[in-house]
Amino acid sequence: MRTQIAAANWKMNLALSEAEALVDQLIAVPHQLNNNQLVILAVPFPYLIAVQNKIAGKKNIFVAAQNCYTKKSGAFTGEVSAAMLQSIGVEYVVLGHSERREYFKEDNSLLADKVNIALEHNLKPVFCCGEPLAVREAGTQDKYVETQLQESLFHLSEHEITGFIIAYEPIWAIGTGKTATNQQAQDMHANIRSVIAGKYSVTVADSISILYGGSVKASNAKEIFSMTDVDGGLVGGASLIADEFITIMNSLK
Repeated sequence: MRTQIAAANWKMNLALSEAEALVDQLIAVPHQLNNNQLVILAVPFPYLIAVQNKIAGKKNIFVAAQNCYTKKSGAFTGEVSAAMLQSIGVEYVVLGHSERREYFKEDNSLLADKVNIALEHNLKPVFCCGEPLAVREAGTQDKYVETQLQESLFHLSEHEITGFIIAYEPIWAIGTGKTATNQQAQDMHANIRSVIAGKYSVTVADSISILYGGSVKASNAKEIFSMTDVDGGLVGGASLIADEFITIMNSLK
């Protein structure tokens, strides 16, 4: 079975004391994560080391950065490099989140550069893709997401993309309380897997974990995760509430 993942995206939330308390609550509950299940906590940059220390020794729980820059070092005030993340032992990095695309104008070409430098520094990207409402209403979402994949990922070798993590975010369902229907989520996840199989192989496509990211919460996680091609979720607001996220973790296949 593909790796099943509950990924928390804290975004720009929580003071340090709140962040530490949340992690304490998450790890206080005994979890029986199987070998094919992971929990990834994408936390703000200032909290990476503190959260890493909290989860040290915990099975199948990892920390992720929410972004990195395209350069290894230099005069780029305010940016954080993949080399820096690697130096503190971070293993995962979220790239291409819809908010980065919208507010910071990150395009597919820039994200290809970020993917490259992340891999160069042994970071595992959680690559986000997904369509805005206008594209969904026009019925062109499949092609839109395919272009995102082609322009940001399809320069990678078969070895580099095997085991990749992709998060599908229907942008119209992020923070709106709207959720894609189970069938809409399944259809897009199946489309993503088909596009990857067409470029590489069915074997490579079947190795890739595709997460759903769009108003996942405790009440709908199990149903969404039950879809054949949905391998977990990238969770926003609900990941800031310990009981909610614990339920989501326990909803993995």
